[in-house]
Amino acid sequence: MDFSIELDTMWVLLGAASIFFMQAGFAMLEAGFTRAKNAGNIIMKNLMDFACGSLVFLVIGYGLLYGIDQGGVIGKIDFFIHGSYDTGNLPLWAHVIFNTMFCGTAATIVSGAMAERTQFKSYLVYSIVISAIVYPISASWVWGGGWLSTLSIGGATGFIDYSGSALVHMVGGIAALIGAKMLGPRIGKYGKDGKPRGIPGQNITLGALGIFILWFAWFGFNPSSSYGLSTVAQARDVSNVFLTTNTSAAAAATVSMIFTWIRYGKPDVSMTLNGALAGLVAITAGCSAMDPWAAAITGSIAGILVVISIEWIEKKFKIDDPVGAIGVHGVCGMFGSIACGLFARDGGLFTTGETGQLAIQCIGVLAVGMWVGVTMTILFWLLKKTIGLRVPIEEEIAGLDSAEHGLQTAYADFFPAASFSSYLEQQEITTSSNTEIIPPEHAVPVMIDEQRRQEMDRAKLTKIVILTKQSKFEALKEALNQIGITGMTVTQVLGCGMQKGRMEYYRGVPIDTMQLLPKIQIDIVVAKIPPRKVIDTVKKVLYTGHIGDGKIFVYHVENAVKVRTGEEGYYAMQGVDE
Repeated sequence: MDFSIELDTMWVLLGAASIFFMQAGFAMLEAGFTRAKNAGNIIMKNLMDFACGSLVFLVIGYGLLYGIDQGGVIGKIDFFIHGSYDTGNLPLWAHVIFNTMFCGTAATIVSGAMAERTQFKSYLVYSIVISAIVYPISASWVWGGGWLSTLSIGGATGFIDYSGSALVHMVGGIAALIGAKMLGPRIGKYGKDGKPRGIPGQNITLGALGIFILWFAWFGFNPSSSYGLSTVAQARDVSNVFLTTNTSAAAAATVSMIFTWIRYGKPDVSMTLNGALAGLVAITAGCSAMDPWAAAITGSIAGILVVISIEWIEKKFKIDDPVGAIGVHGVCGMFGSIACGLFARDGGLFTTGETGQLAIQCIGVLAVGMWVGVTMTILFWLLKKTIGLRVPIEEEIAGLDSAEHGLQTAYADFFPAASFSSYLEQQEITTSSNTEIIPPEHAVPVMIDEQRRQEMDRAKLTKIVILTKQSKFEALKEALNQIGITGMTVTQVLGCGMQKGRMEYYRGVPIDTMQLLPKIQIDIVVAKIPPRKVIDTVKKVLYTGHIGDGKIFVYHVENAVKVRTGEEGYYAMQGVDE
């Protein structure tokens, strides 16, 4: 094997590893944009659609994509054993694993659109079918030397799809559209008036991490489709692909931010994140055929298109897509494929004035769309009529983690109950390791006579409860410390007042008016310090004049007992009690 083959093989295998990292990006994106009660189910779907898909693609799918002319559906035995199919400058298995990654990407797109209400067993069946049959056949029309790769119109020849705007992303997006439509919306997504309600994801930071991972992995997804890096021509092509990929994503994210800022009055976080992904999807077809200026235009259009399409899908067509996969992958994948006929340096309508390439791109998009649309409609209909497609209502409400996987929560160590249990376990270990038990008469150093007990009974205790924003806590704690308050209990809570929370929007859709907002609750019991002094201090720190400054509740406390000393009332509140 000469050096060029070694270099090309290494380049493709590194690209395959990078593309695999996209699975992590999709998993984090979907988990962040959906609710915590389904996080474990989402991780299982993103893991197993790739695992099951890899196996069936190896046995069936790859043969359909590249090996039909080698002896039928599965291909000849020597095709798999000896690698008789011509893969250019690459060993067969490098070619197989690289294409396996593309298949896995197409399969996992559907997960986000069908999230939070799909039966796990039905999703596994879908993953197997799309990986074994649906994706390989449409991809063979272009990458396997099929009819779209040789279609000639007006001097232009061959459908342009360098890395899969149509063959990977649009395929996944259309499958997502059909699956989400057939499933129906999540419980509570639409009101009685038919208007959509915002259902925010559990963790926008986790979703953003997914986007950053995907953006990084795309530098393997697109450039490694050169299938080599051993010639000067390939090096130039790969360099251009790197630049166009990044330019389109950056332009799309920027335009989405500006567009939502104008449209909603605030720059929408989730839409901007989806905008970056839309730019990556749109440029995937033409990343090699376009120059950077064309990539900037393509990304800019995708940045607007993704916002409008997500809105239309949710509001007009009443299709519930929790992560926006249909708009990002379906709509922008379709646009990116057509954009090759508009902006390609060779044969583009706006670059050469020719229309042949645009016609080929439109025919290819239509053909792939019809193939996926028909096959996925049949598949999801059969699943719905046989093993079922959607989980029961009670399971959807409880969350798919417990219903589908027997997992109480995917975030056990982050829940207060679990944390408290861990604390108790630690306390038990600490206590059991201390063999010396102090007798009560020695542990209580304070002698309480009758006169002092009467003073305890007359002492007035007051409990003050403060509800406010967490951002105010540090300033409030410092102010209370200055007036002598050294003990308090702080709890994170959710709540709203008579105004039912300030109106908030998620992707331009209003969130339920009974929106519980994150707050902190501070409990203080005072005896020596006048309650009015505490109240005035709290008001001074918290006041801004706007809704949400908080509330103060004042209660009479009948008694307090310090367990260690036996002191009660006023005296129980003095001194150190750890």
